[in-house]
Amino acid sequence: MTAAAGRGGWGFPAGGFKGDLGPGSAAGAAKRCQARWVHPWSFRARARDQPRRPPGPVPVSGTMKQESAAQNTPPASPPPSQLPQDDCDPQALWIFGYGSLVWRPDFAYSDSRVGFVRGYSRRFWQGDTFHRGSDKMPGRVVTLLEDREGCTWGVAYQVQGEQVNEALKYLNVREAVLGSYDTKEVTFYPQDTPDQPLKALAYVATPQNPGYLGPAPEEAIATQILACRGFSGHNLEYLLRLADFMQLCGPQAQDEHLAAIVDAVGTMLPCFCPTEQALALV
Repeated sequence: MTAAAGRGGWGFPAGGFKGDLGPGSAAGAAKRCQARWVHPWSFRARARDQPRRPPGPVPVSGTMKQESAAQNTPPASPPPSQLPQDDCDPQALWIFGYGSLVWRPDFAYSDSRVGFVRGYSRRFWQGDTFHRGSDKMPGRVVTLLEDREGCTWGVAYQVQGEQVNEALKYLNVREAVLGSYDTKEVTFYPQDTPDQPLKALAYVATPQNPGYLGPAPEEAIATQILACRGFSGHNLEYLLRLADFMQLCGPQAQDEHLAAIVDAVGTMLPCFCPTEQALALV
């Protein structure tokens, strides 16, 4: 894939979904979700048999960890000497995306590959007060949790030459400054050639960052997602695009946490739609 083609994201039009969610429209978000997922409910069959926990309180901004201004400053991107190297091209770098980067990298790249990393599970445990939420109503976005049996699917992007500094500069603002994510080296296994793993750079939100919300029942996370939006759009759009990506990966790609949240959203949607809209979409 060329760098020019790379700016559109993986598998989605650069201009976004047809019928994107309207500004500030929770009902519009719910309508889009029902129209796309009720017939059929893709993840419901997989999530249906999972044990359901009782709903819990939705975390609000006051529950996010408070730290001093110095502690709140995220680390800068690692120096070149600490970046994972591409064995075939010492001047190249692979960047692994498992959240919004899978559909909207927004930086130029030379190649992209779908695949997975082992030893990590994806969780909606990071609070977001900019892209998908606000200070008063933080959204929920994903991070990686170390999990010996875990496997997380995503997209690895290869950047070369001048693309390396440009991508790192951009991601330092998007992921570190605005998202409180830190960097970590991971081993990425391409879907087509899993016997040829690659070293990649990933952005991970740890429990030490001020925006970390931590675990909550899937029903509580779903409620929070339905209620939040930020400068990048509605939190529900984030969830749906990630679910779309997992469908593209095929049946071998499993994410029970994501499936349970999507299932909970489907159950709650009538509560977030005007009655006539809900009835029209059933």
